[in-house]
Amino acid sequence: MHPTQLDTRLGRRHLTVEPITADDDTIAAHLQQLSVPALIAAVVQITGDPGWLRGPARPREFVQNEFQGKMTAAELAELRAGALRAITSWRDAGCPWAEPPGPELTREIIDWIACEPVAEDYAELYAEEMDLAGDNPRAIGLAPGEVPAGFSVLIIGLGEAGLLAALRLQEAGIPFEIFEKNDDVGGTWYENSYPGCRVDVASHFYSYSFTHTDQFSDYYARQPELHRYFRGLLDEFGIAEHVRWGHEVTRARWDEDTATWQVSAVGPHGRSETRCAPVLLAGVGFLNRPLIPDLPNLESFAGPVFHAARWDHSVDLAGKRVALVGAGASGFQIGPAIVDEVAELTVFQRTPQWMAPNPRYHAAVGEGERWAMRALPGYSRWYRFMLMLQSSDKMLELVRAQEDWPDFPRTANAASAARRAVFADWIADQLAEDPQLADRVTPDYPPMAKRMLQDNGSWLRCLKRPHVQLVSETIRDIDADGIVTDSGRHDADVLVLATGFRASEVLAPMEIIGREGLSIGEVWDGKPAAYNGISVPGFPNLFIFSGPGTGLAHAGSVMFMTECQMRYVGAALCTLIENGHRSIEPTEAAYTRYRDALQAEVATLMWGHPSIEHSWYKAADGNVYVLSPWRSVDYWRMTRGIDPADHQLT
Repeated sequence: MHPTQLDTRLGRRHLTVEPITADDDTIAAHLQQLSVPALIAAVVQITGDPGWLRGPARPREFVQNEFQGKMTAAELAELRAGALRAITSWRDAGCPWAEPPGPELTREIIDWIACEPVAEDYAELYAEEMDLAGDNPRAIGLAPGEVPAGFSVLIIGLGEAGLLAALRLQEAGIPFEIFEKNDDVGGTWYENSYPGCRVDVASHFYSYSFTHTDQFSDYYARQPELHRYFRGLLDEFGIAEHVRWGHEVTRARWDEDTATWQVSAVGPHGRSETRCAPVLLAGVGFLNRPLIPDLPNLESFAGPVFHAARWDHSVDLAGKRVALVGAGASGFQIGPAIVDEVAELTVFQRTPQWMAPNPRYHAAVGEGERWAMRALPGYSRWYRFMLMLQSSDKMLELVRAQEDWPDFPRTANAASAARRAVFADWIADQLAEDPQLADRVTPDYPPMAKRMLQDNGSWLRCLKRPHVQLVSETIRDIDADGIVTDSGRHDADVLVLATGFRASEVLAPMEIIGREGLSIGEVWDGKPAAYNGISVPGFPNLFIFSGPGTGLAHAGSVMFMTECQMRYVGAALCTLIENGHRSIEPTEAAYTRYRDALQAEVATLMWGHPSIEHSWYKAADGNVYVLSPWRSVDYWRMTRGIDPADHQLT
């Protein structure tokens, strides 16, 4: 089958390519922009010749944010020249179907790009993520017509998780309905529209594995483009007809007699509606309820006050004095985005954040690379593999607490100390003329113990501007005209709260009531937990996306985690449908075992260490319940199917 004739079901759409019509010179210019390792992987598919991998010109070292394998200029030129000959020959032959590499050759390419033998379990994961053959391994495996009458799913929320669930359910022929509190798709990528908002995971990995990614114009997509990505899928697959827009779920109660969830929602005009469904999927995430800090007399400020996640676009910042409270992930993006238009910018920083040098953070994807993703079989998949590989689980070791380490807790271990030196030098080099500022923005805790930020120099350039002031003192008071700290008052016209979210209040403010009449909040009592981060005993047929213990703090992509979770959900639905069961839930023993194992693993890492202050990772009791301490390959394995011994079926 010709690539352009592949069907567009979820399992094949990422493999479609367009015929090459460009001339030799244009192709040669495009190749200058490409990752040569990913280019050669595509050429191997085009030619069917593994000899490209076995010559002397080959990647030397796989380094984060470097996509040429540390090859010399001469080696890169040699491989590009050979690739040009292969691609133009393929073009001249009419772009015939290029058979994807088989398992053995795929494994050889993986090791060739990684510059080392990759462990078998990781190689299997990476091959599945790329899905070069279009096998659609994460689909719900139901035969047509297998869904019984009356079986349906109700989805709460239409962010990236809810949309994924809808796409997979529709593909499987399972009826579903969606309650979405907003009037459009996207979740956090709809709600967060503040200036400078963009993803800090590479766009071509922060996307569904079954979609083409040539549409991204930036390596780290901005909010409007991410929203268009989700909106495009919603429109293409007709998901909107299943959605109750502007309906916020307030309560869901399990009815044992009917084996259904009774779900109540408030609509646009304050009217309450109730829907019933056997299965309930909660796709509300945990970064969607803004945290309004308890600042003294905040209500007395006379000018506009708004949270970053509820940006007031009616407020014109031009020529204004802006107080930006918070220098974390959102403040880090807002400051550089507004600095050129404001008269004064005062940044209130509670604790500094570590930033990873990344020259691509604000960079546009070149036309050559976008062309390759559209035209070269496998190129986009191998580039995605490289992004996944660099977001590897090796980063977990940077936060492994070694309490007998001489520099502990300033650094966690030897690897942590080495990484700290790199990041600290990055800061010092940019602020060589202002060592005092360098000291104030250099954290005193280990890298990755709190949220890591991507940086191309924009943040520190912002702080160096003459009309920008960084304040590290405690806010003592707020009055009508500004903010008071120990050093004096800071006048402001606008107050922006870049203060994060109520991350540990999972599923709040909804009331979810299970079999025994208890709400899930009562069961958790401030310590949220779930089997595989997804399901809870006593709450049959309830599945939580981005649930407790699934947040990522050691690299990776939430989209990957969500796909793992949907695979587990799909397996659970198959178990119900194929075997005629009414309900499924984890056993109490499995839930307790998983919860205790997760907390024991979290305890070995720096995230919850008492020395780490002011971290959104921590709940009110100082413990960490929202993050995953597992390697991505372990979580992928945990969620590949249903273990009957760990589940109760009725």
